[in-house]
Amino acid sequence: MDPTLQDGDRLLIRYGAVPRPGRVVVVKLPDRPGLSVKRIGWPDSDGWWIERDNPTEGVDSWQTGPVPSDAVVAIALCRVWPRPRLLTRR
Repeated sequence: MDPTLQDGDRLLIRYGAVPRPGRVVVVKLPDRPGLSVKRIGWPDSDGWWIERDNPTEGVDSWQTGPVPSDAVVAIALCRVWPRPRLLTRR
């Protein structure tokens, strides 16, 4: 999520919140271990389209297709460490 977030940043997240386009979310990508932090794009008939902030690195819906709605685990409200701030839209 560079430049928005860096490795080691700590986030305050909200489980079960309804995502809105442009928000930073925690998502389970298909065929990938663990959870990822991505920017949510728009709803699709198959779920949500997700994107990365850095177009040269990472995985998003351009490689995997839309993710199911239940794969969006939480929304990120703000970064709490190292420099607290709200996560605004790009």
